[in-house]
Amino acid sequence: MDNGKYRFTCTLTFGDIYGQIIVWLVILIISLAASLALMGARQPIFALATVGLILVLSLPFLLFAFVTTLLNHIEFEMVEDAPATASSMGKNLNPQASVQTAG
Repeated sequence: MDNGKYRFTCTLTFGDIYGQIIVWLVILIISLAASLALMGARQPIFALATVGLILVLSLPFLLFAFVTTLLNHIEFEMVEDAPATASSMGKNLNPQASVQTAG
């Protein structure tokens, strides 16, 4: 087993989850339309139950989509060890000295 150092990077952007958010908003609008239709039919209990059922059933799918998208955008890259230099061997007590010698 290699005990090297790894760098964790997340390349997730808003554009990666934008479509998922739009689909979920469409589902919410459809559920509200169904709720209003049932309210007009004088069945408020069924209207509230419909909205609750749609939200409860859609949230796990939304969470699953977000988590899998996030996991697909996580990368672990192995970091190569830099060659040993005087500044990396020990703590440099004077940071100005390292800037002056580096330039």
